[in-house]
Amino acid sequence: MIFYRKTALFLVLGLFFFGCSDNFSASKEFRVKQVIDGDTIILDDNQSVRYIGIDTPETRKREGDTWVYVGEPFAEKAKDFNRRLVEGKIVRLEPDVQKKDKYGRTLAYCFVEDTFINARMLQEGFALLYTIPPNVKYIDLLVKAQEDARKNNRGLWAEIPVIPAKDAGKYLNQIIVVEGKVSSVYQSAKVTILNFGRSDFKTVIFKNDLASFMAAGVSISAYKGKTLRISGKVKKYKDKLEIIAGHPSSIEVVD
Repeated sequence: MIFYRKTALFLVLGLFFFGCSDNFSASKEFRVKQVIDGDTIILDDNQSVRYIGIDTPETRKREGDTWVYVGEPFAEKAKDFNRRLVEGKIVRLEPDVQKKDKYGRTLAYCFVEDTFINARMLQEGFALLYTIPPNVKYIDLLVKAQEDARKNNRGLWAEIPVIPAKDAGKYLNQIIVVEGKVSSVYQSAKVTILNFGRSDFKTVIFKNDLASFMAAGVSISAYKGKTLRISGKVKKYKDKLEIIAGHPSSIEVVD
C-alpha cells in the first residue's frame, strides 16, 4: 500500500509538470558541478542555487565572509541523496517571483528530466517545507510531498525527535518537533506569536504567511489552550528560542 501511494504521488507530480510545460518558458538548463548540501548546488558556470520551498539540515554555516562546517544531524544523508539526484547531471531551473536570496544565491525550482527535485527531497523525507512568500508557485505540491513523507515515516521523519517546549534550547539550529501547550497568542501588524507557558520557546508566524493559514481555514487564535507539535528548525532571536511556521502544515494539533 505504501508503494502504491508513493508511486501514485510520483505519477501526479509527473503528469502535472508534463501537462504544464508552458510554465517552463522562463527556465534554463545547466550542468551541476557540485552539491553543497540538501538544498544548495553549484552549477558549471559557478552559479550558486538554493532550492525554493524546502530546508534541509546544514552541512555548513556562514561566519563573516566564509563558510564553516557544522554537520547538523541528518545533514550528510540529505546531501548524499541530493547528490545522487543531480550531481553531474543537466538540470532545468525555473525561477519564481524573488530571484535571489540575501546571500546572492539564485532561488529556483530544480528539475532533472521529469523529476521535480524540490518535491522529491520532501517526499523522501530529506527536507522540510520552507515557504517564503512571494515564492509559493508550487506550494500545494510541496505540501503534499511532505505530508506523504510524514505519514510514511520516511527519512528524517523516522528519526526526528519530539521535544517538550521547555527543552527546545538543547536543539538550537536543529530540525526537530517541539510539543507544548499554547498559553497565549500575541498578534501585531507584522507578526503572530504562539507562547508556550514559562518556556523560552515560541512559534512565529509572519504577516506574509497568514494567507496560507486563512486559505486552510485555520484560526490562529483557536490555537490558545491547545497542545501543538511544531516542526522546523530551532533558532534564537533576541535570546528567545523560536521556530518560524510559514505554513499550517508545520503545526499539528495534538489535543
